[in-house]
Amino acid sequence: MSVVIIIPARHASTRYPGKPLVPLKGAGGQARTLIRRSWDAAMAVPGIDRVVVATDDDRIRDHAEGFGAEVVMTATTCRNGTERCAEAVANLGISPEIVVNLQGDAPLTPAWFIEDLVRGLRAAPEADLATPVLNCDGRMRADLIADRRAGRVGGTTAVFGPDMHALYFTKEVVPFAAGPFADDEETPVHHHVGVYAYRPDALAAYATWPEGKLEKLEGLEQLRFLEQGRRVQCVRVESQGREFWELNNPEDVAKLEAMMARMGID
Repeated sequence: MSVVIIIPARHASTRYPGKPLVPLKGAGGQARTLIRRSWDAAMAVPGIDRVVVATDDDRIRDHAEGFGAEVVMTATTCRNGTERCAEAVANLGISPEIVVNLQGDAPLTPAWFIEDLVRGLRAAPEADLATPVLNCDGRMRADLIADRRAGRVGGTTAVFGPDMHALYFTKEVVPFAAGPFADDEETPVHHHVGVYAYRPDALAAYATWPEGKLEKLEGLEQLRFLEQGRRVQCVRVESQGREFWELNNPEDVAKLEAMMARMGID
């Protein structure tokens, strides 16, 4: 039973063109690009059989191959990372048990997030895919709200039922809670961590479905599964003292570098 990590990366990002090649300085002052740090995060996960960067850009391909990554080229018409992963698996001609989509803008993803994610999908045979959710403390919730008030497209939140099946994902901060909350206090909000573990047949089917109305409105690819009536299993993950954030906007570079400095990540 094999698990493959695909890292989708495109240069022509609407919000942040060239994002995969943006350098991020670690605690020791060493700069590595976003795609390199995402690759390093993937390579640190135990039990993974293969890690592949999927891109449509020669600059990203050349850079990734330069640091030793395996790269597969995909079409410029892929509308999101899930479509790119589906094409990558088809182009590689592989049939793994599970395909993990580690977004190229999430270099602070701890290895145990992905380990828990794979276990979560294996434990939920009725689910077509699984994705992690991280309970927000007061500080993370406040950061999410600050992004929305400033008009920035920041992190995503998830709501789910008692069986952990996803009900909805949104760029808004839900559920509503009046607060206030202390920085280290648990809140009812769950941050959706942009990593997915798919069953290959569900991933292949996704690429054949039209873009959903909610998916288009929210700009969230995982909503296509919900709009098609597919089950998305949310998997709770624990931070274990690690800070987590994704690079969505240019302003996030300083935030991620500060987090790496505090955590001692080179």
